[in-house]
Amino acid sequence: MSENLRNDEEVATQRRARILGMAYVDTSTMQKQLYKNLLPKEELYELKAVPLQADPHNVLFGITTTTPQTTMQHLTHQFLDQRISFAIISDTGYRDFMRLYDPPPAVVYHDIDVNSSNSADLAQQVSETLDKVRADDMLGYLVSQAHRLNASDIHLETSPDSVRIRFRIDGVLHPVATLTIEKYRVLVSVIASAGNISTSSEETQQGHIGQRVRLADGQEVDINLRLETAPTINGLDVVMRLFNLSPEMYHLDRLGLSEDQRSVVDGIISKPSGLVLIVGPTGSGKTTTLYSMLNSLNSDERKIITIEDPVEYQFPGISQLSVKSVEGGDSSFANKLRAVLRLDPDIVMVGEIRDLDTAHTALQAALTGHLVLSTFHASSAAAALTRLGDVIGENPLFVSAVRLVMAQRLVRRLDDTTKQAYQPTSAEMTRIYEVLKDLPPNSPKPQLEGLRLYKPGSSAENPYGYDGQIAIREQFTMDGAMHQLFETKHELLTTQQIEATARASGMRTMLQDAMLRVCAGETTLEEVYRVIG
Repeated sequence: MSENLRNDEEVATQRRARILGMAYVDTSTMQKQLYKNLLPKEELYELKAVPLQADPHNVLFGITTTTPQTTMQHLTHQFLDQRISFAIISDTGYRDFMRLYDPPPAVVYHDIDVNSSNSADLAQQVSETLDKVRADDMLGYLVSQAHRLNASDIHLETSPDSVRIRFRIDGVLHPVATLTIEKYRVLVSVIASAGNISTSSEETQQGHIGQRVRLADGQEVDINLRLETAPTINGLDVVMRLFNLSPEMYHLDRLGLSEDQRSVVDGIISKPSGLVLIVGPTGSGKTTTLYSMLNSLNSDERKIITIEDPVEYQFPGISQLSVKSVEGGDSSFANKLRAVLRLDPDIVMVGEIRDLDTAHTALQAALTGHLVLSTFHASSAAAALTRLGDVIGENPLFVSAVRLVMAQRLVRRLDDTTKQAYQPTSAEMTRIYEVLKDLPPNSPKPQLEGLRLYKPGSSAENPYGYDGQIAIREQFTMDGAMHQLFETKHELLTTQQIEATARASGMRTMLQDAMLRVCAGETTLEEVYRVIG
């Protein structure tokens, strides 16, 4: 309770005591002393009275305005050898005393260990912890543990009789707890209130939570989440995407770009205009790549504006606009982008190109002296241009505007302390030779003779054998043969035609990039096939 509310309650209690003709004590300012030998805590609850002062001859009891009249009679007859008096105290004052007489059991926030060999025991332990704490502490505890485990998402999934909680760590979901339906209703109401969403909506919703909470054990937790909700037949499913607010995490040096990839990226983003597209599915690290580029470009000489739905990371020196992407509405990406261009930016980031209007506006901005960075949902770099062509049709601006297209995925990195070398089978070596035989000249050439591959090992600390994620990429620039392809072909090009031209121009495919990582012992064939297919 805030100090102002407590003062208001004390004033109202004092006024009520004056009307009743009784003494009043402000317990918020007094030194509290316990007299546990006078009455057991069960009787203090039953009588709704607490001893405020006591000596061998006198006892002063604090009672509330709702304490029954019979309580005073009962206490007077119970302590015949002492002079008994009464004073009115506030309800909050009474509860404060009772927390001292009957302190709540201490909640121990055990760290969640997804590497535990017995996931059932883990889920039971975490579920019991969550069942003991208040709802806002549940959210803070889950977020703190997700941060500790470097999880990217928290999934709350309803079923007829319970709700499962899972963390996505290194791209893989791990169950951590199960809640009762009643407990989940309390948790989801707190999430909905903080994220400004409705628990009764029949539509999917998006929201954002940005706040700092203090848990019962004194720990403070920064909560910065993007919410995605979906009404299922069993209730409201929620996915909470965690954001890391440290700007140091978003720099080109941390992206794991190879030397040739980094050289191309540096050359493109140093130019004053053009469109840079980062493509891939949800959770492939597109936003991290975009912000790493922006962070590298951020300087006093440049004006940078972003348009996002929602703003995911905040950086000093960058003007960031949050927009609800309602197509055709006043708050759509395209309308916001047109307004932003009137502010004379050097660099603009559009969170995602989703519709024809936004695509046209982004291309026009790229042609009129702005460097435009954006994301696009596509399965590969070549497919991104095919899809973009489907959106805008045959447009001569298309070829001139696009500078760089980069597609990426995330695969799990092997734990170097536990990974185990093995001799690949003939089928595996045949597949590796097949993928790498057409590597472009500027790519590193692994030594395949006597090649040893690695598989995940196991330890008590890390039974899964993986540690973090690495990005696998493919990228090409719109120059040379690629530029000529789009100028000479008047019909819509296929993904296969674009990819063939890009490879002939020196593009290393995502599968080739991944296979180089396999040969370097950074990940496994199974992981590559899981992510790429």
